Amino acid sequence: MLISSTVNSLRISTIILGFSNLSVVIVGGVLLFLVFPGCDLQRITIPVAVVSLAAAFKIFAMFKSGIAQKATAFSILDSPLDSSAVDSINRLRRRLRYRTWLWWSRFALVMTLLQVSTASYLVFNVAKFISHDGTSSECQPGTTSNDNKWKTKLLISFVIAVFTIPLIHIFVGPAVLRWRSFYQTQDDVWKAHYQEVFDHGIREALCCLGRVKYMRVSKEDEVYSVARLLGDLVAYRASGTGHLELLAGLALLQRHSESPKSHDGLVEAPRETIQEAFAFHEFAEAAYTGPLLDFGRHTVFFPCAWLYRQGILAPWTRNRRPSLSGDNWWRGHAAAFLKYTNLPPEALRCGRVCQEKCEAAYFVVVLHHLRSVVISVRGTETPEDLITDGLGRECLLSREDLDGLINSSHICPDVKRSVESSFPHYGHSGIVEAARDLYVQLEGNLANKESKSSSGVLSSLLGAGCECDGYSLRIVGHSLGGAIAALLGLRLYHQFPSLHVYAYGPLPCVDLVIAEACSEFVTSVVHNNEFSARLSVGSVLRLRAAAIVALAHDSKTDTALIFRLARQFLFVSKNQRERIEVADPSELHSAAETVDELDHIVYVGSNNEDQSYSLWKESDETNSGCDTIDDNCENPFYDNTSVINSLDDPISQFLETVPRSENGSAGDRVEMFLPGLVIHMVPQQRHTSMPLWKGWRFQESVRNYKAYIANRDVFKDIVVSPNMFLDHLPWRCHNAMRKVLESQNDKGMLDVSQIM
Repeated sequence: MLISSTVNSLRISTIILGFSNLSVVIVGGVLLFLVFPGCDLQRITIPVAVVSLAAAFKIFAMFKSGIAQKATAFSILDSPLDSSAVDSINRLRRRLRYRTWLWWSRFALVMTLLQVSTASYLVFNVAKFISHDGTSSECQPGTTSNDNKWKTKLLISFVIAVFTIPLIHIFVGPAVLRWRSFYQTQDDVWKAHYQEVFDHGIREALCCLGRVKYMRVSKEDEVYSVARLLGDLVAYRASGTGHLELLAGLALLQRHSESPKSHDGLVEAPRETIQEAFAFHEFAEAAYTGPLLDFGRHTVFFPCAWLYRQGILAPWTRNRRPSLSGDNWWRGHAAAFLKYTNLPPEALRCGRVCQEKCEAAYFVVVLHHLRSVVISVRGTETPEDLITDGLGRECLLSREDLDGLINSSHICPDVKRSVESSFPHYGHSGIVEAARDLYVQLEGNLANKESKSSSGVLSSLLGAGCECDGYSLRIVGHSLGGAIAALLGLRLYHQFPSLHVYAYGPLPCVDLVIAEACSEFVTSVVHNNEFSARLSVGSVLRLRAAAIVALAHDSKTDTALIFRLARQFLFVSKNQRERIEVADPSELHSAAETVDELDHIVYVGSNNEDQSYSLWKESDETNSGCDTIDDNCENPFYDNTSVINSLDDPISQFLETVPRSENGSAGDRVEMFLPGLVIHMVPQQRHTSMPLWKGWRFQESVRNYKAYIANRDVFKDIVVSPNMFLDHLPWRCHNAMRKVLESQNDKGMLDVSQIM
């Protein structure tokens, strides 16, 4: 019975490759002992023997890898959850089993590469043998021409098989058994499996980048938390779907999201706000002192551009540059920041560039001509920054974190009462931790009131009678840096009421109440479709669900497959939610509404796993098109107020387990929002939308931009578009703000000419 279950767990590709390698061993033996027993060792015998031996080792490696994979699967089945300290032993055993399987899989990969090498060696020798018509003087005499022909054909077929088999193995992957034969549709088990996959993958990637210390950690740390979150996001594998199917759904979302949207009725952003945001943007961009900024701008010649910005060509100027924490010997990061902003060395007072996990790189600059002190926080550039990004689960915000809102005399009393009455508040855990550390760097640990007499960096600059007394304080940052800057501003606003934060393309990092409460001193600038301003755990889950719905609405998609997908999604997710009883469910408005017929997905609550499923389609004559401030997308979860009758349908039941834009989050997950006043930079003239894969090679020409004060709810869902990543480049936001100011200048000149 055990052998039978193991055989049933084998992948079809494993069976084919196993028999193929066995055939190579057998045919190789035939060639050695029956066909060419007297051939020259250098020409045929040694190459064939080496290839056959490599195939035998490959079979052995596959056998051991299968045993290790089975042990890994059973260990994950025994401890799918890490909910208590008792599970630590099982978790350690699971990691060891997974690591054993990983090394055997890599040994099999080494054997595959060895097969490729020996096959090349065989091809070279066979070519020389055939060039002599297969009649070597040292081969067995007495053979006829017909004998040589069939021998040559057998040898050529052997060579083709030897060269093809390892290439096939590279494409099918290292797994010998089918993971699904063990895990079935158990959602928690798949999460635990992918948690191990991501945990080992992230640690090894960090080790390759020089962060060896992460490989030595056995307890739960930030990498473990990121891997657990990624495991949750990839749990759709429990439904039977593949990664390519999900990508197909995302492509359908982009294809069906081309309905234009009018911006009539939206309020344009004040010119003064755009002008100041434009003036301080260069400091947020200059904080990228590593090679990332130059790689995006110069591509091929980025090493030369980076070394030039680092000042490595002028090492004798080292002593003139300020010393930053973590900078290199020649103080290149300080040189790069100063060169980009065109500031003298004395303007840069302090900073940090080499940081640990959940720590931010920053620069403190004094601008006497603007009577301002600027704190520039760097965005994502290092692996540690990626870990901070990945810690996307919500965490509690303490009163110290919100000191600028609670204790500041410049905040409206109604806003204070709203903040006080709605405790607890939440924020992005990685960003909150980084902002706390940055506050300690700038002001020291001011937990107790007595330590406030000790001056931090900002107090020594902006305090009464100090060098910058009366100056304004500006905190700027792009992407991750913008979100950290916003959280830092929430804490500093009480001490420095002249503070204002400009966050360019920040991540959603606070709950709704805090996001609205800080609108007086925090401004978030979003450029078109950039993904970062919409990237949260809830938005990723909704995007995943929207991709499934897009597949279901596509006429070329197998509806039965999608129903099976949604049904399994529903049942594997039932452990994460309570029983759902829906009387008046909302009508789902997906990206597929741009087609002529809308599939209404409806449902009557049921927990019976044997229930039947059906899909009710009806036309929708009231389709209103795109529901976002964007000409390239739609909100996939628009809430229609009409009430429809319900039928048993797995897709709508599954969607009840996904965080929804209109009704908060399922499973008590707190939705994250962009902080402060949100300004959306929208292009006014663009070419027709291109396919998603072409957006990386071509840039759409934009002659004009407009800046609108946007509703933060618009950015709750990810927009799938060709330019969602390119729009996040910092210099694109800078150019958009410049074009907005230029168009306003042209309009002002036109109005003056009309008056004259």
